[in-house]
Amino acid sequence: MDDTKGIATHIPQLRRYARALTGDYSAAEDLVQDTLERAWKRFGLWRSGSNLRAWLFTIMHNIFLNQVRTAPHNQNQPADHLAPHGWGSRTPEERLELEDLSKALRRLPNEQREVILLIGLEQLSYDETAKVLGIPIGTVMSRLSRGREQLRTIMNSTSGASQLKVVK
Repeated sequence: MDDTKGIATHIPQLRRYARALTGDYSAAEDLVQDTLERAWKRFGLWRSGSNLRAWLFTIMHNIFLNQVRTAPHNQNQPADHLAPHGWGSRTPEERLELEDLSKALRRLPNEQREVILLIGLEQLSYDETAKVLGIPIGTVMSRLSRGREQLRTIMNSTSGASQLKVVK
């Protein structure tokens, strides 16, 4: 198989990660398109035998960082269109929980959200995540730990606030 054709097999994961990063369907599609365009133009820089998926995520990460730097007011957009495939088969309670999780993820600092998404959503290893983000493995572990703790705190405060009290 031609290596450039292998890029197409990673498009679903790129879309999922882009939606989680941006919180906006249209921005995510643009990010995927920019990633694929850059990968295609610079395919000669990819080392055959290395992890193509990690290389594509690295390109996406760098493009996303550039976009955040040039448009910081877009960082905390509402997490619309983040619904994963199969949401229709979920119960209303499950959909609300997933929506709360999406909103909580959007409240995390980008550095923590990226690590949580790459490890938790995209199932990358700590080593692959470190390479994608260009940071040491210890930093990945630290950001993951802090991000998970902050996510727990946000989710607990959200769930507690949304419960209704029975009035007699």
